Amino acid sequence: MIGLYDHLRPEGKLVEILAFGVQADERPLIEKAFEGHHEVRCLDVFLSEDTAPIAAGYEVISTSVNASLDNRVLQTLAAGGTQMIAQRSTGFNNIDLEVAERLGFTVARVSYYSPYSVAEFAWTLATAVNRRIVRASNRTRDFDFRLDGLMGRDLRGRTVGVLGTGKIGEAFTRIAHGFGMNLLGWDVAENPACVELGMRYVEKERLFAEADLVSLHVPLLPSTHHIIDAGALKSMKDDVILVNSSRGGLVDTEALVAELRAGRFTGVGLDVYEAEAGLFFLDKSLEVVEDDTLARLVTFPNVVVTSHQAYYTVDAVGQIIDTTVRNVLDYTAGRRGENVLVPRINP
Repeated sequence: MIGLYDHLRPEGKLVEILAFGVQADERPLIEKAFEGHHEVRCLDVFLSEDTAPIAAGYEVISTSVNASLDNRVLQTLAAGGTQMIAQRSTGFNNIDLEVAERLGFTVARVSYYSPYSVAEFAWTLATAVNRRIVRASNRTRDFDFRLDGLMGRDLRGRTVGVLGTGKIGEAFTRIAHGFGMNLLGWDVAENPACVELGMRYVEKERLFAEADLVSLHVPLLPSTHHIIDAGALKSMKDDVILVNSSRGGLVDTEALVAELRAGRFTGVGLDVYEAEAGLFFLDKSLEVVEDDTLARLVTFPNVVVTSHQAYYTVDAVGQIIDTTVRNVLDYTAGRRGENVLVPRINP
C-alpha cells in the first residue's frame, strides 16, 4: 500500500511534519510514504501536555490514537504555530473538536482501513480464551503437557452477539458464519449484508442474555460509554466469552473485574482498556504499574489482554499511512478532503 500517492507532487509550500507516537515498525513506512512530498520527523513519544511544546515551529503534526488533544494541549500547539493535525486512526474521541475549531486547526483522521485486521484479531482473542491457548503455551514451555484445565468448546451451533455491524462488525460476522454460529446483532441500523448471512437484529438486552460470545465493534461515543456496564455483565451467561477490540471505554472494567472474581465467564479477550493512555504502546516492565484495576485484570487465568494491536497489520498500517499522506497533501494544496473533521477557519 505504501506509495499509493507517489504521483501527487506537493502543491504550494513545503512543510515539515512532526509525527508523535510512531512505533519502530511504522517509522520506515512513514518516512518512505512522505518521501518526495514533505519532510517528516518521527518521535516514539506520545503527544500529551508534557510533550506538546516539542511541536513548536511545526505547522503540521501527526498523532496516534493514544494522543491527548484536550484544551491545554491544543492551546500549546496553537501557540507554537501548529495549524494542522493528522490523526493516524479512525477514532477521534481523544480530540476536543470544539476547541480545535475555535483555535483554527484543520483536523483530519483516517476514515477507513482494513476491517479484516481488527475482525480477525477479535476472533484470535475469542479462540485463544476459548481453547486456553496462552495457558497451554506457558505450560509446554515448562514441558508440562497435561490437559487439565484446557477444555474448550465447539463454536459451531452456538450463538454470537455482535454489537456494531459496520465494516468491522460485518467482517467479524462473516467469520462467525463460517464457524456455523447463530448470529445476533445490535446496531442503530441493520446491515443488509449481515441480514443476508442470517443475522437477527435484536435489542441489546436480549443479545446479552442469549449470546455465548459477545464481541464489541461500536465506536466510543457518549451514548456507548460503558455500554457494557454492571447490569449488562450480570445479564450475560455465566459461561459467556466477551471480546473487546474496539475502545476500552465501552466496558466498565471495575464491574468486569467484580464478575470475574465471582467466577463468571469462560473467557475475556481485551485488546483495549479504558485507562490505556500512558500505558499501552510503552514498556512498563521495569516500573510499578499503579493501576490496580489493570493489575488485577491480568491475573485472571481466563483473561487475555493485548496492547491495542488489532489494527497492526502491514495492510492496515499501510492504508493508515497512505491516507495520512493524502490528508497532509490535501491540506498543503488547500483542498478539503473527505477525512477532514474540522476545517481551518482562516485558510
